[in-house]
Amino acid sequence: MTTISVVTGANSGIGRATAIHLAAQGHTVYGTVRSTTKAAKLQAMAETAGVEVQLVELDVSDDESVRQGFAEILAATDGVVDVLVNNAGVGGNATAEEASPALHLEVMNVNLCGAVRCLQQVLPGMRARGRGAVVNVTSVVGRIGALAQSPYVTSKWAFEGFSEELAQEVAPFGIRVAIVEPGVTKSAIFAKNIDMPNLTGAYDAQYRRMFQMYAAGMAHATDPFEVAAVIHHAVTTDTPVLRYAVSWAAKEIIDGRAAITDEEWVALGLGSDDDYYDGFQRVFGLDLRDAG
Repeated sequence: MTTISVVTGANSGIGRATAIHLAAQGHTVYGTVRSTTKAAKLQAMAETAGVEVQLVELDVSDDESVRQGFAEILAATDGVVDVLVNNAGVGGNATAEEASPALHLEVMNVNLCGAVRCLQQVLPGMRARGRGAVVNVTSVVGRIGALAQSPYVTSKWAFEGFSEELAQEVAPFGIRVAIVEPGVTKSAIFAKNIDMPNLTGAYDAQYRRMFQMYAAGMAHATDPFEVAAVIHHAVTTDTPVLRYAVSWAAKEIIDGRAAITDEEWVALGLGSDDDYYDGFQRVFGLDLRDAG
Protein backbone atom coordinates (compact mmCIF):
# COMPACT_ATOMS: atom_id res chain seq x y z
CA MET A 1 0.00 0.00 0.00
CA THR A 2 1.46 3.33 -1.06
CA THR A 3 2.37 6.07 1.40
CA ILE A 4 0.39 9.24 0.79
CA SER A 5 2.45 12.36 1.44
CA VAL A 6 1.63 16.06 1.30
CA VAL A 7 4.45 18.58 0.86
CA THR A 8 3.64 22.26 1.28
CA GLY A 9 5.55 24.91 -0.59
CA ALA A 10 6.44 22.40 -3.27
CA ASN A 11 7.17 24.87 -6.03
CA SER A 12 10.82 25.56 -5.19
CA GLY A 13 13.85 24.66 -3.11
CA ILE A 14 13.46 22.11 -0.34
CA GLY A 15 9.75 21.61 -1.01
CA ARG A 16 10.23 20.82 -4.68
CA ALA A 17 13.14 18.48 -3.99
CA THR A 18 11.20 16.71 -1.23
CA ALA A 19 8.10 16.20 -3.37
CA ILE A 20 10.19 14.70 -6.18
CA HIS A 21 12.35 12.60 -3.86
CA LEU A 22 9.41 11.13 -1.96
CA ALA A 23 7.69 10.31 -5.25
CA ALA A 24 10.88 8.57 -6.38
CA GLN A 25 10.71 6.46 -3.22
CA GLY A 26 7.24 5.26 -4.19
CA HIS A 27 5.08 7.75 -2.28
CA THR A 28 1.94 9.20 -3.76
CA VAL A 29 2.78 12.88 -3.41
CA TYR A 30 0.55 15.92 -3.33
CA GLY A 31 2.55 19.12 -3.64
CA THR A 32 0.86 22.32 -2.62
CA VAL A 33 1.60 25.47 -4.61
CA ARG A 34 0.02 28.91 -4.60
CA SER A 35 -0.47 28.74 -8.37
CA THR A 36 -0.29 25.70 -10.61
CA THR A 37 0.41 27.97 -13.58
CA LYS A 38 3.78 28.84 -12.04
CA ALA A 39 4.80 25.25 -11.33
CA ALA A 40 6.36 24.48 -14.72
CA LYS A 41 9.82 23.82 -13.31
CA LEU A 42 8.46 21.43 -10.68
CA GLN A 43 6.55 19.53 -13.34
CA ALA A 44 9.55 19.45 -15.67
CA MET A 45 11.87 18.18 -12.90
CA ALA A 46 9.34 15.53 -11.88
CA GLU A 47 9.04 14.36 -15.48
CA THR A 48 12.83 14.17 -15.82
CA ALA A 49 12.94 12.09 -12.63
CA GLY A 50 10.25 9.81 -14.02
CA VAL A 51 7.78 10.55 -11.22
CA GLU A 52 4.48 12.33 -10.77
CA VAL A 53 3.64 15.01 -8.22
CA GLN A 54 -0.04 15.86 -7.91
CA LEU A 55 -0.39 19.65 -7.71
CA VAL A 56 -2.89 21.31 -5.40
CA GLU A 57 -3.41 25.05 -5.22
CA LEU A 58 -3.20 26.14 -1.62
CA ASP A 59 -2.04 29.25 0.22
CA VAL A 60 -0.96 28.29 3.74
CA SER A 61 -1.55 31.85 4.96
CA ASP A 62 -5.31 31.63 4.32
CA ASP A 63 -7.76 29.53 6.36
CA GLU A 64 -10.23 28.90 3.57
CA SER A 65 -7.56 28.11 1.00
CA VAL A 66 -6.08 25.47 3.30
CA ARG A 67 -9.51 23.96 3.97
CA GLN A 68 -10.32 23.77 0.27
CA GLY A 69 -6.92 22.42 -0.70
CA PHE A 70 -6.98 19.65 1.86
CA ALA A 71 -10.59 18.84 1.05
CA GLU A 72 -9.41 18.17 -2.51
CA ILE A 73 -6.53 16.00 -1.28
CA LEU A 74 -8.61 14.03 1.23
CA ALA A 75 -11.36 13.44 -1.34
CA ALA A 76 -8.77 11.93 -3.68
CA THR A 77 -7.17 9.74 -1.00
CA ASP A 78 -10.27 8.44 0.81
CA GLY A 79 -9.35 10.64 3.74
CA VAL A 80 -5.81 9.34 4.17
CA VAL A 81 -2.65 11.39 4.56
CA ASP A 82 0.26 9.39 5.98
CA VAL A 83 2.95 12.08 5.90
CA LEU A 84 2.69 15.85 6.10
CA VAL A 85 5.79 17.91 5.35
CA ASN A 86 5.25 21.47 6.56
CA ASN A 87 7.80 23.24 4.40
CA ALA A 88 6.12 26.40 3.08
CA GLY A 89 7.82 29.50 4.39
CA VAL A 90 8.98 33.04 3.75
CA GLY A 91 11.96 35.09 4.87
CA GLY A 92 11.88 38.31 6.82
CA ASN A 93 14.80 40.68 7.28
CA ALA A 94 14.88 43.56 9.75
CA THR A 95 16.37 44.32 13.12
CA ALA A 96 14.00 44.18 16.08
CA GLU A 97 13.72 47.98 16.28
CA GLU A 98 12.94 48.29 12.59
CA ALA A 99 10.55 45.36 12.13
CA SER A 100 6.94 46.42 12.65
CA PRO A 101 4.49 44.23 14.54
CA ALA A 102 2.64 43.83 11.23
CA LEU A 103 5.74 42.39 9.57
CA HIS A 104 6.30 39.99 12.46
CA LEU A 105 2.69 38.84 12.18
CA GLU A 106 2.88 38.50 8.38
CA VAL A 107 5.90 36.19 8.59
CA MET A 108 4.49 34.30 11.55
CA ASN A 109 1.23 33.76 9.68
CA VAL A 110 3.07 31.80 7.00
CA ASN A 111 5.92 30.14 8.88
CA LEU A 112 4.03 29.06 11.99
CA CYS A 113 0.29 29.48 11.47
CA GLY A 114 0.49 27.99 7.98
CA ALA A 115 1.82 24.78 9.46
CA VAL A 116 -0.86 24.82 12.16
CA ARG A 117 -3.60 25.16 9.54
CA CYS A 118 -2.28 22.22 7.52
CA LEU A 119 -1.63 20.07 10.55
CA GLN A 120 -5.16 20.46 11.81
CA GLN A 121 -6.50 19.10 8.52
CA VAL A 122 -4.62 15.79 8.83
CA LEU A 123 -4.25 15.06 12.54
CA PRO A 124 -7.80 13.75 13.09
CA GLY A 125 -7.30 11.08 10.44
CA MET A 126 -3.84 10.17 11.70
CA ARG A 127 -5.18 9.79 15.24
CA ALA A 128 -8.05 7.62 14.05
CA ARG A 129 -5.67 5.32 12.18
CA GLY A 130 -3.07 5.30 14.96
CA ARG A 131 -0.22 6.24 12.66
CA GLY A 132 1.30 9.07 10.68
CA ALA A 133 4.29 11.36 10.45
CA VAL A 134 4.65 15.12 10.49
CA VAL A 135 7.88 16.80 9.38
CA ASN A 136 8.23 20.45 10.30
CA VAL A 137 10.96 22.21 8.33
CA THR A 138 12.20 24.94 10.64
CA SER A 139 15.69 26.41 10.24
CA VAL A 140 19.03 26.65 11.96
CA VAL A 141 17.88 30.15 12.94
CA GLY A 142 15.26 28.47 15.06
CA ARG A 143 18.18 27.58 17.32
CA ILE A 144 20.21 30.83 17.23
CA GLY A 145 19.38 34.54 17.31
CA ALA A 146 20.67 35.38 13.83
CA LEU A 147 21.30 39.06 13.18
CA ALA A 148 18.89 41.42 11.41
CA GLN A 149 16.17 38.84 10.75
CA SER A 150 13.85 39.45 13.66
CA PRO A 151 10.58 38.38 11.96
CA TYR A 152 12.14 35.24 10.46
CA VAL A 153 14.05 34.24 13.58
CA THR A 154 11.01 34.82 15.79
CA SER A 155 8.79 32.68 13.57
CA LYS A 156 11.28 29.83 13.44
CA TRP A 157 11.89 29.82 17.21
CA ALA A 158 8.12 29.68 17.66
CA PHE A 159 7.89 26.83 15.14
CA GLU A 160 10.58 24.90 17.04
CA GLY A 161 8.71 25.24 20.33
CA PHE A 162 5.41 24.33 18.70
CA SER A 163 6.99 21.24 17.13
CA GLU A 164 8.57 20.05 20.37
CA GLU A 165 5.26 20.34 22.17
CA LEU A 166 3.41 18.65 19.32
CA ALA A 167 5.79 15.68 19.33
CA GLN A 168 4.95 14.82 22.93
CA GLU A 169 1.24 15.46 22.47
CA VAL A 170 0.73 13.12 19.52
CA ALA A 171 3.20 10.35 20.39
CA PRO A 172 0.51 8.34 22.25
CA PHE A 173 -1.46 8.18 18.99
CA GLY A 174 1.39 6.60 17.05
CA ILE A 175 2.19 9.83 15.22
CA ARG A 176 5.84 10.71 14.65
CA VAL A 177 7.05 14.32 14.59
CA ALA A 178 10.41 15.28 13.12
CA ILE A 179 11.99 18.72 13.16
CA VAL A 180 14.31 19.29 10.20
CA GLU A 181 16.65 22.26 10.69
CA PRO A 182 18.32 23.29 7.43
CA GLY A 183 21.29 25.58 7.29
CA VAL A 184 21.97 27.33 4.01
CA THR A 185 20.38 25.37 1.18
CA LYS A 186 20.07 26.30 -2.48
CA SER A 187 16.66 27.91 -2.72
CA ALA A 188 14.85 30.81 -4.36
CA ILE A 189 14.07 32.17 -0.89
CA PHE A 190 17.54 33.72 -0.70
CA ALA A 191 17.20 35.55 -4.00
CA LYS A 192 13.93 37.04 -2.73
CA ASN A 193 15.23 37.77 0.76
CA ILE A 194 17.24 40.92 0.09
CA ASP A 195 15.43 43.44 2.26
CA MET A 196 17.57 45.76 4.36
CA PRO A 197 15.26 48.35 5.91
CA ASN A 198 17.91 50.17 8.00
CA LEU A 199 15.31 52.82 8.71
CA THR A 200 17.28 54.37 11.54
CA GLY A 201 20.70 54.13 9.92
CA ALA A 202 21.98 52.71 13.20
CA TYR A 203 22.31 49.07 12.17
CA ASP A 204 24.69 49.11 9.21
CA ALA A 205 26.98 46.55 10.84
CA GLN A 206 24.18 44.16 11.73
CA TYR A 207 22.77 44.10 8.20
CA ARG A 208 26.25 43.86 6.71
CA ARG A 209 27.12 40.86 8.88
CA MET A 210 23.83 39.16 8.09
CA PHE A 211 24.38 39.47 4.35
CA GLN A 212 27.99 38.34 4.71
CA MET A 213 26.78 35.22 6.48
CA TYR A 214 24.47 34.43 3.58
CA ALA A 215 27.09 35.30 0.97
CA ALA A 216 29.42 32.74 2.55
CA GLY A 217 26.56 30.28 2.84
CA MET A 218 25.43 30.59 -0.75
CA ALA A 219 28.98 29.90 -1.90
CA HIS A 220 28.72 26.53 -0.17
CA ALA A 221 24.96 25.98 -0.22
CA THR A 222 23.70 22.43 0.06
CA ASP A 223 21.67 20.78 -2.70
CA PRO A 224 18.03 20.67 -1.51
CA PHE A 225 17.83 16.99 -2.45
CA GLU A 226 20.15 16.31 0.51
CA VAL A 227 17.50 17.80 2.77
CA ALA A 228 14.85 15.77 0.97
CA ALA A 229 16.79 12.59 1.72
CA VAL A 230 16.93 13.51 5.40
CA ILE A 231 13.17 14.10 5.40
CA HIS A 232 12.59 10.68 3.86
CA HIS A 233 14.89 9.11 6.45
CA ALA A 234 13.08 10.90 9.27
CA VAL A 235 9.71 9.38 8.33
CA THR A 236 10.98 5.86 7.58
CA THR A 237 13.79 5.11 10.05
CA ASP A 238 13.26 2.56 12.82
CA THR A 239 15.30 4.74 15.18
CA PRO A 240 13.81 8.22 14.85
CA VAL A 241 15.06 11.30 16.66
CA LEU A 242 13.24 14.58 17.15
CA ARG A 243 15.69 16.96 15.45
CA TYR A 244 17.72 16.65 12.26
CA ALA A 245 20.30 19.34 11.43
CA VAL A 246 21.20 19.37 7.75
CA SER A 247 22.89 21.58 5.13
CA TRP A 248 25.76 24.04 5.30
CA ALA A 249 26.55 25.42 8.78
CA ALA A 250 23.58 23.83 10.57
CA LYS A 251 25.42 21.41 12.84
CA GLU A 252 28.31 23.81 13.39
CA ILE A 253 26.02 26.64 14.45
CA ILE A 254 23.81 24.51 16.69
CA ASP A 255 26.74 22.81 18.40
CA GLY A 256 28.77 26.02 18.64
CA ARG A 257 25.93 27.97 20.24
CA ALA A 258 25.37 25.19 22.79
CA ALA A 259 29.05 25.29 23.72
CA ILE A 260 29.19 28.98 24.69
CA THR A 261 27.42 30.97 27.38
CA ASP A 262 24.69 33.50 26.73
CA GLU A 263 27.12 36.21 27.75
CA GLU A 264 29.69 35.03 25.21
CA TRP A 265 27.00 35.06 22.54
CA VAL A 266 26.04 38.65 23.36
CA ALA A 267 29.69 39.74 23.44
CA LEU A 268 30.17 38.38 19.93
CA GLY A 269 28.21 41.38 18.67
CA LEU A 270 30.70 43.87 20.08
CA GLY A 271 33.64 45.29 18.16
CA SER A 272 34.43 45.67 14.48
CA ASP A 273 33.39 43.47 11.56
CA ASP A 274 36.80 41.80 11.70
CA ASP A 275 36.29 41.07 15.39
CA TYR A 276 32.89 39.58 14.60
CA TYR A 277 34.15 37.40 11.75
CA ASP A 278 37.13 36.23 13.83
CA GLY A 279 34.86 35.40 16.76
CA PHE A 280 32.38 33.63 14.54
CA GLN A 281 35.12 31.45 13.09
CA ARG A 282 36.50 30.70 16.55
CA VAL A 283 33.10 29.67 17.96
CA PHE A 284 31.51 27.98 14.96
CA GLY A 285 34.44 27.01 12.75
CA LEU A 286 32.94 28.93 9.83
CA ASP A 287 34.79 31.55 7.79
CA LEU A 288 32.27 34.22 6.89
CA ARG A 289 34.88 35.97 4.76
CA ASP A 290 34.83 32.97 2.43
CA ALA A 291 32.18 33.97 -0.06
CA GLY A 292 33.52 31.86 -2.89
